[in-house]
Amino acid sequence: MIRVVIIGVCGRMGRCITRCITQQTDMRLVGAIQYPSHPHIGSDAGVVAGIGDIGVAIADELDDVLEDADVVIEFSKPKATLGYLRQIVNTDKAIVIGTTGFIDDELATLKELASQTRCVMAPNMSLGVNVMIQALDLIAKALGDDYNIEVIEAHHNHKADSPSGTAFRLTETVTTALGRDLDEVGIYGRHGIVGARPKKQIGVHAVRGGDIAGDHTVLFATEGEQLSVIHRAHSPEAFAKGAIRAARWVVDAPKGLHDVSEVLFHKH
Repeated sequence: MIRVVIIGVCGRMGRCITRCITQQTDMRLVGAIQYPSHPHIGSDAGVVAGIGDIGVAIADELDDVLEDADVVIEFSKPKATLGYLRQIVNTDKAIVIGTTGFIDDELATLKELASQTRCVMAPNMSLGVNVMIQALDLIAKALGDDYNIEVIEAHHNHKADSPSGTAFRLTETVTTALGRDLDEVGIYGRHGIVGARPKKQIGVHAVRGGDIAGDHTVLFATEGEQLSVIHRAHSPEAFAKGAIRAARWVVDAPKGLHDVSEVLFHKH
């Protein structure tokens, strides 16, 4: 039985992962963490998730429950993530990180810490998105520089970072495949008289509204045709299922920072 702790258990993703874990026959929730002073501290995680009492009280200190865990699933904020990761590297625990919005310095620190433990991290835990990433590498290389590329993402109106971490990952995938530098060719939205589109430019555009779980489109357009690769998440469950699959994989993974592509395509 894989023993799981969820960090950020009261959030949209945390509540969904709680519900999904209770449906697994090989997993058990042993800890639920939320930031200190949250109004649900002390409440039952199942009640907060809408599935009734499951006997797991929400705490505000990871150390209180970490000893009983095999793996931690973490969806919180970048600075908090680094603090939790520092605690985990001093143990023999594994972690799945779904938090997004890291700046460069935070990401460098995360990679250094993750190398000391077993960690899966991805800006999007959806299995479909991660298959999409693999496909985009092939498509970009095949179509080459004759196609203009635009990345369009849409999310709910509570999402804090923009463009999404997934949009950055998709953009990085095609720029790397084409040998371009994203800092040189990337443009984030357009406004005013911007002139003709440079051939190698890659546009990234963010839409926010309602309860959109997550839409991502990568458009390849040239004279006479266009090709769109689209992924639509209809609920947070798509991401929860990917996080649970990653948690199941990482408990036996070698030390280091791993990607969801390894979860999908590589056996231990």
